[in-house]
Amino acid sequence: MSAASNPLSSVSMAFIGGGNMASAIIGGLLRQGMRPDQISVVEPFADTAAKLQRDFGITALTAAGPALGGAQLVVWAIKPQLFSEAAAPVMPYTTGALHLSVAAGIRTDSISRWVGTHRVVRCMPNTPALVGQGMTALYPCPTVTPADKALVEQVIGTTGQSVWVTQESHLDAVTALSGSGPAYVFYFLEAMTEAGVRMGLPQAQAYQLAVATFAGSASLAAASTETPEVLRQRVTSKGGTTYAAISAMESSGVKPAFIQAMLAAEQRARELGDEFGKS
Repeated sequence: MSAASNPLSSVSMAFIGGGNMASAIIGGLLRQGMRPDQISVVEPFADTAAKLQRDFGITALTAAGPALGGAQLVVWAIKPQLFSEAAAPVMPYTTGALHLSVAAGIRTDSISRWVGTHRVVRCMPNTPALVGQGMTALYPCPTVTPADKALVEQVIGTTGQSVWVTQESHLDAVTALSGSGPAYVFYFLEAMTEAGVRMGLPQAQAYQLAVATFAGSASLAAASTETPEVLRQRVTSKGGTTYAAISAMESSGVKPAFIQAMLAAEQRARELGDEFGKS
């Protein structure tokens, strides 16, 4: 992609926090043609800062300072309980920037107060962003412009797919569904692998079968116009092996327990906003 056709070619960005999600986005941006000198990261842990600089060639700062003043977009990739404290030294330099937050639960009113502007977009990504297969939901403050939204889409697009939600409260549901969702998949992979081992398969082979089954089934669902219920019924012949498995799960209340678990995650997302958004 040429500089003339790439809207990211002239954007200066700063990341507050240099963990996995920041690394996923930075890696995607560089693959899409951004230059390392367009990106800086504030990362207080010296080892992590050094690794970011070594891996990506970007500017890694251990503390906020005047160098942030040129950032047009600030990405907040920090834990929610650290947001308020981290924002205080950043705000003096970035009130003119667009702010993108990946901190779970922290609402736009709190973020706007801490960063000194209402040009704020909240997002809820997930860890498959690390391999370019992420799913991210986005919510903008009313003052965010179409150009701001286009820039955010371009940035998040380097990590996978994205959707805009119309109500900020929907981000709590997104957190429970796709934000925490990879952990549910890994949980089922654990169980499937353990079951395979109990049935006599080598662990590595059981895991390979489980991972491929999840990946293939997800691809089939994405390519199909049929509902998950119909797809499940197509492989569940009455009296067969799949029927026995599904019947056992239904008898154990797996589906309602799973739904309840996701509702608990949504509730916790709301609590995070209440707990850490008061400062």
